[in-house]
Amino acid sequence: MNITAAAAGDWTLGDVTVHRMGFGAMRITPNPDRSVAIKVLRRAVELGVNHIDTAAFYRSPGGTLGVGEGEVRYANELIREALAPYPDDLVITTKVGPGENPERGFHHAATAAELRAQVETNLRQLAVDNLDVVNLRIMKKPGADSIAERFGALADLRDAGLIRRLGISNVRSDHLDEALAIAPVTCVQNSYAIDLRGEEDELIRQCAERGIAYVPFFAIAGAQRETGADADHSAAVEKLAAQHGASPQQIRLAWTLHQGPNVLAIPGTGNPSHLEENLAAGAIQLTPTDLATLA
Repeated sequence: MNITAAAAGDWTLGDVTVHRMGFGAMRITPNPDRSVAIKVLRRAVELGVNHIDTAAFYRSPGGTLGVGEGEVRYANELIREALAPYPDDLVITTKVGPGENPERGFHHAATAAELRAQVETNLRQLAVDNLDVVNLRIMKKPGADSIAERFGALADLRDAGLIRRLGISNVRSDHLDEALAIAPVTCVQNSYAIDLRGEEDELIRQCAERGIAYVPFFAIAGAQRETGADADHSAAVEKLAAQHGASPQQIRLAWTLHQGPNVLAIPGTGNPSHLEENLAAGAIQLTPTDLATLA
């Protein structure tokens, strides 16, 4: 019997409930055979995934992964091709801030007009009238770097009906306080993994107290970030994997989900077999002793 995304349990994204094991779309674009991405996306939904993370700037060739060949493929357009009309319970989360255009290349939106243009690009690519969740992704800088103006611009777009829910990404706890003073925050999306923790544990706790989902990226890749996971896992991860009859990647995902009831996982892959392996990690139960070995 297949293990589905429901094995990881549930949490809320604002006013909707999703399975804590979701799917990240960044890695579905490299294969020039579009049918592979279509197969992965449809299989994910068949296996209960009801939360997909994406962005208008996820594309190949090039893009954030710097790989791929052939005609340009956008993650949002692959999602639309595979899943539209979308299931009623499917939540698609996208992000704005980073963007691309022919004149400026890759850049970060700084004005309300630029953010609206990025929102409209997502609407067009996904073929929807409004976006389920939009994260404001910032380029975090040392010291005071207010997000109020940019988050306020997205709150205006929410009020205009183009966005249903808002989140923030690559942020600190002071950014969260700043955003909450403007509009409800559905989720916080930061980089976080066993070997990429920073000061995130406290932010996870703060989000949990406020009923906010914490959605880490790079849970499997960790310090390897966009380059992806490699075979160089710590001895503790390797040992636990052997004890649980699991892969090191599954242990990393299971550890992620054990960091709090509000922590979601969005592992991404363009490989159908990896998809099912990732989802199965949601059923792995780590003991307090297991977790202590990974602290």
